[in-house]
Parts: sequence; C-alpha cells; structure tokens
Amino acid sequence: MNVTVRSDGFEGYKKRARARAAKLARREQVRPEVTITFDNPLAMLEVLTAERIRLCETARRQAFSITALAAELKRDPKSVRRDVLKLEAAGVLRTQEQVNPGHGRVRIVVPTEIGRAHV
Repeated sequence: MNVTVRSDGFEGYKKRARARAAKLARREQVRPEVTITFDNPLAMLEVLTAERIRLCETARRQAFSITALAAELKRDPKSVRRDVLKLEAAGVLRTQEQVNPGHGRVRIVVPTEIGRAHV
C-alpha cells in the first residue's frame, strides 16, 4: 500500500477526494492508498521530526510499551510518551492497553496501517 504525505491542506485533500469519487462513479478500479495531509509544510515538520520517524521505524518492527520503547531508543520516557501522543494524533501510531500481570496495566505502542508502511 502506498503512503503519501502531503502539505497542501484541505484544498488539496478536496481535489484528490473529488478525483477519487469520479473514478469510483465511473466504476474504475482505485488502488488502496493512504494519504496524510497537513495544512502546510511547517505543520508537517512539527509532527514528522527525525526522532519521531526513528520511533516509528522501531515500533514497526515490534510492539513495545512506552518505557521499553524509550529504553530501545535510549531516550527519556517522557519525551517518547509526548512523541507517541503526537504521532497517535496524526494517525501514524496507536496505543492499546494490556494487562501486565502483577503490575496493573501497560500501554503498548503499535503501528497503524500508515505506520507499517514507510513514513
């Protein structure tokens, strides 16, 4: 599946959505794809920093808790938690809660379909 990152905002999204809808109306085959659209290049750079891309690459290999992910990346857990929240809001990662026997619950970081592809 192709993943495209764009910074052309709502107008670009609207243009692509109309073109896709026209193809579907003509019963043309439409390839599955994922597009992340940002309002502008600065908004894109705010979310997709070098450390966050490295975080995505690591999370794509295997599911980690935030603490284990921070240890794997040799980063502060608070910074990793902040980055995970930002990437989760962008739809690149998601977290799910799991029971941690004897220790309560733990949040596990897993990639979405977007995160499984190369960001």
